Amino acid sequence: MSKGPNAFRTISEAAEEVGVPQHVLRFWETKFTFIRPMKRAGGRRFYRPQDVAVLKGVRRLLHDEGLTIRGVQRLHRQHGLRRISGLDEDIEALSEAVETPVVQAAAASASAGQRRARLEAVLAEIEAARARLEAVLED
Repeated sequence: MSKGPNAFRTISEAAEEVGVPQHVLRFWETKFTFIRPMKRAGGRRFYRPQDVAVLKGVRRLLHDEGLTIRGVQRLHRQHGLRRISGLDEDIEALSEAVETPVVQAAAASASAGQRRARLEAVLAEIEAARARLEAVLED
């Protein structure tokens, strides 16, 4: 019998869903103040669905995006939990919105080298926009 989507998860279930060992979740609790599972008598941890979403965001930032622990802490301070837990959807939406038309147009009329150059130009534009947004948010 499987649990419903809103059911609480034990540490073993959360670790399996996130894709990291249990000891990593315990370690993250010491480094990230925003990871706070419910604890029952005896210290058993129970993770809410939103806790699992945050853990998945942290794993993605650390393992896939290459951020450091301090980088994730800074991201949390600057942008809050919503940014960390919703990162997967934000990146996918941005990728689909920007890359799909560029890739389709490039594939129809350009060689592989021209497609790469166009994608690099789009990436440079996105990085410049990101830098401008970060500068505005720091003020």
